[in-house]
Amino acid sequence: MFEFEQDIVNVLLTEDGNFRRLYDKHHALKERVSHANAGEEPLDDLSLETLKKQKLMLKDQMAMMIEQYRRTHPRVSH
Repeated sequence: MFEFEQDIVNVLLTEDGNFRRLYDKHHALKERVSHANAGEEPLDDLSLETLKKQKLMLKDQMAMMIEQYRRTHPRVSH
């Protein structure tokens, strides 16, 4: 997730508690979805889709925070 923005993600994980909370929750949901898809956690289709939507909403929120950080912290070109 956000492989091309890893530097910004690392800064936000360290400096922004809200970003850290979203990141951790996304990770937990990702694990649950993975376990459900592997048959390790029994979930009906509706519950699984709900988890996937929650995970996507978190990812979208983090993407907005990354974009905001990029706009307020422009990289210096040499």
